[in-house]
Amino acid sequence: MNEYGEQPKKPRRAIKLSTPQEIRKALSKVANMALNGELEPKQANVVIYAANVILGTIRTDEQQKKIDELEKAIYGDKTPRS
Repeated sequence: MNEYGEQPKKPRRAIKLSTPQEIRKALSKVANMALNGELEPKQANVVIYAANVILGTIRTDEQQKKIDELEKAIYGDKTPRS
């Protein structure tokens, strides 16, 4: 406790989860931290779950880009959705 009787705030942690490579690196780090007792299993599960959700959205975005490119190659500017 500090001089005001408050619990000190824990330092904030930020991990990059913008690309599959960053996610792989973060998950490796989280797994090692959990195995070494540096991170509670519940906290590790939260990070792993979030990383999997983000990875799924990255894959969906990448697939949609490929579909859009294929439709443009096949149909030109007049896609079936237009």
